[in-house]
Amino acid sequence: MAKEKSAILIAGPTASGKSALAMKLARARNGVVINADSMQVYRELRLLTARPSEADEALVPHALYGHVAGKDGYSAGRYCIDAAQAVAQARKQDRVPIIVGGTGLYFRALLTGLSPIPDVPADIRQYWRDKGARHGAAWLFDELKRRDEIMAAKLRPTDPQRLMRALEVLDATGRSLAYWQSRAGTPVLSENETERHVICPERGELYRRCDERFETMMQTGAVEEVRQLLELKLAPDLPVMRALGVRPIGDYLAGMLKRDEAVSRAKTETRQFAKRQITWLRRNMMSWKWNIPQ
Repeated sequence: MAKEKSAILIAGPTASGKSALAMKLARARNGVVINADSMQVYRELRLLTARPSEADEALVPHALYGHVAGKDGYSAGRYCIDAAQAVAQARKQDRVPIIVGGTGLYFRALLTGLSPIPDVPADIRQYWRDKGARHGAAWLFDELKRRDEIMAAKLRPTDPQRLMRALEVLDATGRSLAYWQSRAGTPVLSENETERHVICPERGELYRRCDERFETMMQTGAVEEVRQLLELKLAPDLPVMRALGVRPIGDYLAGMLKRDEAVSRAKTETRQFAKRQITWLRRNMMSWKWNIPQ
């Protein structure tokens, strides 16, 4: 068993095999698998987000999977609170916390803490959601660039969620989000008590896995899963509505795409997402132990 108070962190791009490694280690080291993927928290999308199966969850304990309703947003701040509780519960049970996922911000928050950003009033948050829905990401970016060039330079012009976040914090606090991000937070874990792994196959192999996995999703109920999600009539800017595969399958259900066109688009967006994840990992996690499965 790992030494007392240790934790294992496993990061990697989508379809890399990190969940399989987490399961293997959990069985070998009396562990609890704790989620660190921002899409796997949503209960409505087990298949499309590649959440652990019910069989896997019965085999070893899991935490923070499917515990959030899609109608509710989920922030890194809330994740830190939930993850700290899950780690404490694992240790109380004399189990090893095995934290696995592909959301780099979650791992960063666990190891360095989050900046103490004040809460944003609901009316300000709703104001910027409405603006984003009405005008789109390009308008949000221009508005942020006009008011806060420093923060605008840190964000992609095509990322409405983060652009709205920057604008709402600016309005609520009178200070740039960059100012708040520069202030130190309190980490959940210290690096010297963790094993840290990155699982990253060669790019061609990773893309093959992405394609193969999406085909399996389509064969095992992904279309029905999206149909049920769309029946909830959630706001399109909610994170769950931007999960990989939701839009192309939704367009297929609406008769806007043929099935093979929807599958092709979903595979493409998954590979593009994996590429962005690899770039982030190489910039931020080179000190971790890298594993390249064949």
